Amino acid sequence: MNPLAGSIAASAAALQSTAAPPAAAQVMPGPARRNLLLLILLLAVVWFGNLEVRKLIRPDEGRYAEVPREMVATGDWVTPRQNGLKYFEKPALQYWATAAAYEVFGIHHWTARLWPALTGFLGVLLTGFAGARFWGLRAGMFAAAISASSLLYVLIAHINTLDMGVTFFLCLGLFTLMLAQREDADARARRNWMWLAWVALALAVLSKGLIGAALPAASLIVYTLWSRDWGLWKRLHLGTGLLIFFAVATPWFVVVSLRNPEFFQFFFIHEHVDRFLTKAHSRAGPPWYFVPILLLGMLPWTFLMFDACVRALRFEATPGFQPKRFLLTWILFVFVFFSASSSKLPSYILPIFPAAALLMGEYLARIRPRLLALHIVPVLALCIAALFLAPQAARLADVEVPLALYQAYVPWLIAAALAATLGAAAALVMALKSHPLASVITLSLAGLMSAQLVLTGHDHLSPASSTYHLIERIKPQLRPDAPFYSISIYDQTLPFYIQRNVTLVEYTGELSFGIDQEPGSFMRTYGEFEQRWAADTFAMAIMHPGTLAYFDRHKVPYVIIARDTRRVIVRKP
Repeated sequence: MNPLAGSIAASAAALQSTAAPPAAAQVMPGPARRNLLLLILLLAVVWFGNLEVRKLIRPDEGRYAEVPREMVATGDWVTPRQNGLKYFEKPALQYWATAAAYEVFGIHHWTARLWPALTGFLGVLLTGFAGARFWGLRAGMFAAAISASSLLYVLIAHINTLDMGVTFFLCLGLFTLMLAQREDADARARRNWMWLAWVALALAVLSKGLIGAALPAASLIVYTLWSRDWGLWKRLHLGTGLLIFFAVATPWFVVVSLRNPEFFQFFFIHEHVDRFLTKAHSRAGPPWYFVPILLLGMLPWTFLMFDACVRALRFEATPGFQPKRFLLTWILFVFVFFSASSSKLPSYILPIFPAAALLMGEYLARIRPRLLALHIVPVLALCIAALFLAPQAARLADVEVPLALYQAYVPWLIAAALAATLGAAAALVMALKSHPLASVITLSLAGLMSAQLVLTGHDHLSPASSTYHLIERIKPQLRPDAPFYSISIYDQTLPFYIQRNVTLVEYTGELSFGIDQEPGSFMRTYGEFEQRWAADTFAMAIMHPGTLAYFDRHKVPYVIIARDTRRVIVRKP
């Protein structure tokens, strides 16, 4: 057994006994505290170590890196813009955080991804803290280990989207609400925890919109109806809490609406009501859409999750607030809510993962080692299967993502599957030898390492999903004062890498709202472009390779300066 894991296991085991004091009163021995800090340091190194390695990919990473870059460039931190156009699809909190990172550390891949990675890392620590406060130090360590290694959680924490930020604040709100409802919480502690919960939910709204308040409120109603704990509502500090919530959440919405009267209808109606009730965003999916995402995304803890959730259905012996039932309500409601929505993306169900990790942490703290081993056996079988299937990824190659890119990626997939297999095998042996904490930590580290290998190796596919490589080839020819046209396409990574906006030609897409507000920055026809191109002294343009046929037919002069399977960049000769 790993000496570090073994030492922590021994220290934690010493704390677990039938006579153990309440979780809040437990004091971790010095050696265990030191080993835990070393594990957190190791987690941080692995967690943040590859943020700079990978190129930004379209669409989300380019989009959420570019909006804050434009905030820094223009000095306007109120009105979000993408490619110089008003962009009101999401609130501004993550934009502000990323723009602040740009200001302090510079514009890099790692600063563009820092906010989701940081909130994901803090979410792991938060889950461990909440588990320790409710069910003891051992449960907290288990919950943190599970959260740090669940496949979807790790992946989304290292991709520049908004989902990890909103997940962190939602779970901060939920967990602090739960801590406020503890039977041993005095009036002051209950008030302070609830005030923090209200702040967290306001920040969730500023992260991704009204779901930051709607999901917790609806889950609380469902929990109350299920448990009949009507007194809970008297302990929420609704009066002062709502004042805090609106004081934090509303100022930006008020200011941006005053500067942009069109904001209200687009953000609150189009982006919330239409997104849920209609297929306006072209993200529809069947009702079972999230089932395979949950099954794969929770690996290597999928089988354990179902056992823990089923056992959480049992009525808890303690009177009053039922934390396990509340967590289960949250998991089920979020899953059903997004399954019923007409807009679906894999990351939407991410907020259930920390809650599921808490339930599994509590369950593992009292599980028999042999039963833990039974949960690991099918995980080991899946890892072995992945080891044999990894080379088959090359069959996914096509014209736009050629075979050579997949061949470079396959060794990383094999390494990831091998790391997961060896980790699962070692974890199984430790569980059979009655070392459950060491087993869980080993499986967690293996899960985290394999996910990071998958992510890091994915950079070999970036030539097909990022403009980085194209821009590196043309950098010596870029001129800051010369036009750069984007014809019938818009790659969200392009403005970030050329550090400026492009002129769109016959393309609207997600920028249609901004174009409607400021139509002067858009060319509606190729004919208009031809006239401008003829008048330019020097200019560049990016397009699909097939668009060159139009240039040839209309005798538009050009010189190809860079191309790949999806895009070609030309300049005026």
